[in-house]
Amino acid sequence: MRLKALTLPLLAGAALLSACSTTAAPRSAWNFAYAPAVTVTREGETLTVDYEFSRVAPVWAFMDSALIADVREPWRPRQWTVETPGVVMERRGHYDIIRSLDGGPVPSRVRFTVRPKAEELEAEYKTLVFSDGAVALPTRQMDVFALASPEAAETTSSDLNGVSVDGGPSRVTWRDRDGAVLFNGERHAELTTTGERSYVLLGEARLTPGEGLTTVMDPNLPPWIGEKIRDFAPRVGQFYAHRLGQPGAGGDKPVVMVSWNGPTERMSSMGGSVLPGLIVMSFEGVGVTRPSAEMEQVSRWFIGHESAHFWLGQTVRYEFARDSWITEGGADLMAVQALKTLDPAYDAQKALQEEVDDCAKLSQGRGVAGAGDRGEHRAYYACGAVFAMTAAAAQHGRDGGDWFDFLRPLLDANRKDGVLTRPEWLAALTRVSGDPSLAADIERMLDQGVADPTAEIASLFRRAGVPHVVENDRVILTS
Repeated sequence: MRLKALTLPLLAGAALLSACSTTAAPRSAWNFAYAPAVTVTREGETLTVDYEFSRVAPVWAFMDSALIADVREPWRPRQWTVETPGVVMERRGHYDIIRSLDGGPVPSRVRFTVRPKAEELEAEYKTLVFSDGAVALPTRQMDVFALASPEAAETTSSDLNGVSVDGGPSRVTWRDRDGAVLFNGERHAELTTTGERSYVLLGEARLTPGEGLTTVMDPNLPPWIGEKIRDFAPRVGQFYAHRLGQPGAGGDKPVVMVSWNGPTERMSSMGGSVLPGLIVMSFEGVGVTRPSAEMEQVSRWFIGHESAHFWLGQTVRYEFARDSWITEGGADLMAVQALKTLDPAYDAQKALQEEVDDCAKLSQGRGVAGAGDRGEHRAYYACGAVFAMTAAAAQHGRDGGDWFDFLRPLLDANRKDGVLTRPEWLAALTRVSGDPSLAADIERMLDQGVADPTAEIASLFRRAGVPHVVENDRVILTS
């Protein structure tokens, strides 16, 4: 998703970009027997994607059907061209679908040609395009499921939670006519993936193993950025491990993959996402070509937030997409505390004040839980951080602890099933605070929204012990 000046000062025209899809696949009742075989082949600047379907169906829908940020239009029809005669791609409901023009079943073999482009997406992993022509694709971008009709797509939920579908993780074979493919920091002459959530890179890239961190850098990336990443990422990971224990698989020795989209004039932007054992970043703009304190702070913030998801997002994940405030707001507060610890000059209060201000704007008269359907994903970060600040203050009032002290028991209790639910989070808040009205008021903000968010946030903070004042209809943090 696209977040403008999330919590840090940026250069003029800058933007911070982040995908918040940090969970595993939705808990659908998959019928894996119907998952297709897919072959992705790169030859020069063109990709071909060949599907071989194992069952007859009138419609196949792409699970990754996110919208392009800001314009809110589907990305796949802009990049994928159907080459098989008689087959058309279109948008129905929340999904990009393919169907036969004559209304009959989709052919058993369908070919697409793809011209990859780096588009910022709402809450989904995007394609990365490197300056030397290499391209990195999310492994689960090829997943599809069968539907009985185009109209059925219009009534299918966006996150598929609890929905029984014919399909699942595709079996994808990756090939590059010009050389090996890169996956999890290793090169392969040919690679097949199924349920893994990661990226596959087709083309050359600079691979640099290091102690506690492997980097895959665009060859034209400004060198200073790589140096800062290699210095800071291991330190923030060590801090989180000290406070929360070891992360999920791969989080202790992550790969950082960084693309460079060129020195676009009047622009300084950075974006990316996190997957098991992998942080993905992309930079663009003339303002990034030279070292600056602003851009260094932005990159540190981003690493702090995305690294936090190795714990809050992968060691445990939320249950439903509407509960992503648990992981996104929680990761924001983790990053603030980590940056303040590692850099005492960091202005944590300024970062948290923006969370409070944004939550007030995005919860007035509308529930935070439904923010994704409105394209207001920022609400998950901002209000999630406000709720986390409330929990942290309650923990401090109880035993002098902080956000990590509130969070660690929840992680430890849920490592086995890997899910941290809304009821579990709110029950922990009630146990720590001794005040069940805090959880009740947060649920009201989540499900209904409130007429006066300033008063609601101030009330939460007053009862939990977050230092603040209210001035000119604004909650202002005082320490």
